[in-house]
Amino acid sequence: MTPALSVAVYFTIWWVVLFAVLPFGVRNATEAETTAVRGADAGAPVKPHLALKALATTLISGVVFAALYAYVVWTS
Repeated sequence: MTPALSVAVYFTIWWVVLFAVLPFGVRNATEAETTAVRGADAGAPVKPHLALKALATTLISGVVFAALYAYVVWTS
C-alpha cells in the first residue's frame, strides 16, 4: 500500500467512524432537563463533547486502519 493510498484510506475510515461516534451520549435540552437556548433547535445537543469524540474517532480509526493494513500486507 503506497503512502498516498494509506493516507486516503485512513482519512476515509476516520470520517466513517466519526459519523458512527457522533450520536453517542448526545442529550438534548429536554433529556438533560434544562432550558433550551432561545432560538436553538429543540434537538440540538446540550454538550456535544466534540474534542472527546474526535479523540475517540482517531483511536478507533487507528485500530481499524492497522487491522486493514495488516490484512493487505499479509495477503499480498
